Amino acid sequence: MSAVWQYFTVDFPTSKTAKCNICKEGISRGGTNVANFNTSNLIKHLKTRHTKEHDEFTKAKGKKKDELQQQTLETAFQRRDKFTKDSQKATKITDKIVEFIVLDDQPLSVVENVGFRRLMEHLEPRYCLPGRKYISETALPKLYETVREHILCMLKDVHAISFTTDIWSSDVCPMSLLSLTSHWVDRESTFTPRSAVLHANEFRGSHTGTSIAEAIEEMLVKWKIPKSNVHVVLRDNASNMKKAMDEMDVASLGCFAHTLQLVVHEGLLSQRSVSDALANGRKIVGHFKHSPLATTRLEEIQKDLQMPTKRLHQDVATRWNSTYYMVESLLEQKRSISAYGADHDLPVTLTSYQWALLEKIIIVLAPFEELIRQISSSTSSAAEVIPSVTVLKRLLARENEGDTGIKTMKTTLLEAVQKRFKTIENEPFYAVATLLDPRFKDRYFTGADSNKNAKDALTQEVEKMEAALLSRTTPEGAETVPENPHKAPRLEAQPDSSSSRKSSLKGLFEEILQEHDEERGASSTSTQVQNQIQTYLTEQTVPRSDSPFQYWGVNQIRFPTLAATAAKFLCAPCTSVDSERLFSVASNIIDARRNRLGGERAEMLIFLKKNLPLLLKL
Repeated sequence: MSAVWQYFTVDFPTSKTAKCNICKEGISRGGTNVANFNTSNLIKHLKTRHTKEHDEFTKAKGKKKDELQQQTLETAFQRRDKFTKDSQKATKITDKIVEFIVLDDQPLSVVENVGFRRLMEHLEPRYCLPGRKYISETALPKLYETVREHILCMLKDVHAISFTTDIWSSDVCPMSLLSLTSHWVDRESTFTPRSAVLHANEFRGSHTGTSIAEAIEEMLVKWKIPKSNVHVVLRDNASNMKKAMDEMDVASLGCFAHTLQLVVHEGLLSQRSVSDALANGRKIVGHFKHSPLATTRLEEIQKDLQMPTKRLHQDVATRWNSTYYMVESLLEQKRSISAYGADHDLPVTLTSYQWALLEKIIIVLAPFEELIRQISSSTSSAAEVIPSVTVLKRLLARENEGDTGIKTMKTTLLEAVQKRFKTIENEPFYAVATLLDPRFKDRYFTGADSNKNAKDALTQEVEKMEAALLSRTTPEGAETVPENPHKAPRLEAQPDSSSSRKSSLKGLFEEILQEHDEERGASSTSTQVQNQIQTYLTEQTVPRSDSPFQYWGVNQIRFPTLAATAAKFLCAPCTSVDSERLFSVASNIIDARRNRLGGERAEMLIFLKKNLPLLLKL
């Protein structure tokens, strides 16, 4: 717009004249329609009637011309210096944009969003932002191959790999994914446990055992992993998964957490008074969940009572620990719920007896909840199963004064643990792993026969490992470490201040160790392998809070063959939780914004989301 308009205003409604803001005279705009309007008469009026203002206008016009010329020069230089798409600088920026898309769960179309394009234009005007197609078909596959090569390199010299696998179906599009996650111990970096997602393939057709087996075998071939390197596969307890592993002729174990879920489910349904109390609690939680007004009123009551503002936890049928959290939230908000019920209608009310029953239920279930959290950690291993079962059986077998009203539930829990884990101590994958965990060793076996069988299995495994190590052209080395680091005295167990409900679990672990430590004695054996095993087993266990991987990283120079065997058996997790976490990532990637994402691109994004941090060392 011409600078002259700061002195004139269009004279509506005809717009054919403009009124001078100084003398109010109407000046013709030089035509009868918009196409013919000009500012010549306006400038002439300023020049003849208002010389001072005309001089100001002339200066402003010159300044604007200079600015326009400067902008034109800058634009020309910018255009001249635009990065080519394949230049080093442009490639680095594009790579970072792909990393941003992967790590922050952004849709591929973010590069076409106006706000993002404006941001990139401001940060680096010389960079030409590529479109969605280039990101999807070129940049993303390039990063995928880079990360894939990195993981191939990490797995190249690993001779024992465990796997977790599961199947997931999307809620927002007709797509199922079959996952395969690898777990191993990196002995080159001081015995560090590693894991990497190898596949999250789109899985079409019927989910039969045969089709699952064929798909997983194809995955192993793509990653150049022979079946002889497969230590064990952790799966859910579904029959099709078990059949798939049997058809592949690889060892497999059911998920420990899933089996515990079945145990607790049996216990909660075994006693009518318990299931009724839980049902009423569930209805109360549902009332607040489905009524924003009721939730607001409850929050106001919480503030009035100076209680933390918290929402009640809704349980899910497939997750028993969600029932635990529901009961816990009900007990925490007992005062506010009672106050709400005094003035407002609730679908049901909990009697004093039912409130007391919920208190007892939470005490019995607390050790299960604590155990689930522990075995679901990224560093948990198959070694934790036998000790956990031993502790649970002892805990449930103890009678307490507070058991009144829940004795049937508690008895059923014990029977379910005994039934579902009846042969657990005779399963070599668990037994040998337990012996090779310096926190447990042979202290948690409940029978003399199972203890002996476990040690025999360990001896066989160590002898096989020794032969395998001798046959390899490049033996695995180990760094020099201080002698006898394991001889540090065990620290006294400290009381768990977080919750008195859960202290019994920790105490029982220590109690069983103490019983065995008092009975330990040295014995001599004839062979080098047996000497390693006997020396290791007769030494004191390390505190349960210590890392078994750190122990073997330090002690592999003393027990080289045992350490190699430990790397094989401790790489196996005890749950398939990693696969479930993977599908939590998948649900974030295949969401409402990306429900048309193809299977191949979805797998790339999931693969990179989980594995890119390995490359970037995040």
